[in-house]
Amino acid sequence: MKALKRRTGQVLFALAVLALLIYTIFPFYIAIVTSLQGGEGSFYLPQDFDFGNYVSVFREQPFFLNILNSALVSFGTVAISLLIAVTASYALARVHFRGRTTLLLTVLGVSMFPQVAVLSGMFELVRLLGLYNNLGSLVLSYTVFSLPFSVWILTTFMRGIPKDLEEAAIVDGATPWQIITRIFMPVLWPALVTTGLLAFIGAWNEFMFAITFILSNEQRTVPVAISMISGGSQYEMPWGPIMAASVIVTVPLILLVLVFQRKIVEGLTAGAVKG
Repeated sequence: MKALKRRTGQVLFALAVLALLIYTIFPFYIAIVTSLQGGEGSFYLPQDFDFGNYVSVFREQPFFLNILNSALVSFGTVAISLLIAVTASYALARVHFRGRTTLLLTVLGVSMFPQVAVLSGMFELVRLLGLYNNLGSLVLSYTVFSLPFSVWILTTFMRGIPKDLEEAAIVDGATPWQIITRIFMPVLWPALVTTGLLAFIGAWNEFMFAITFILSNEQRTVPVAISMISGGSQYEMPWGPIMAASVIVTVPLILLVLVFQRKIVEGLTAGAVKG
């Protein structure tokens, strides 16, 4: 009887995993099939493979430049976010001062505000700094939204590092910055990869700030560039080029997740295990 229950549970678990895979992979499969349809064909099974949609994406607009803009903004956001988050998390995890817990909860609370709630304020700040229609406006706004999660994850992870390492470094005369870079950074790699990758994905896919703060085609990022793809008439949606562009900008993210998947799992679970 127990063996039957165990077998039934395994079958149900396998079916649940299969349903989840179909739910997550099927939209991307449809995007690939649609992008390869040069003419009429089956919506689920392509009759021929035509890469004309991929060629038209780069030929009809500066899509390569848009990809470069997204890469610059995303990497800039990750670099600034991690630099600030590492130093802030060291102070919140290792330095004892009044109101530390309140400050950490406040940092986390900032991430609960939706983008539309702060859009007008961010627009005024961007205009005041002279960053309108500049990629720096996106780096600034994305950093503001990626910092709370990064600080929270790194603080939780840093609290699990044995204090003996820090005390030994202090005895040897190490400065706080040397402790961060030479003692904590090698141990923090899983958390750094996790927070950095999530910040990168968020900046790569963001749309609202990008379409609000950027006007020129040469400065646009890929989500806005994809939304600007139009067909021969206002009633015709060019699904082939749109899906081709979507596949192009999704593949790098998939590759990054596959390469760093082990570090991502370690970074997300280390705080719960060591807590």
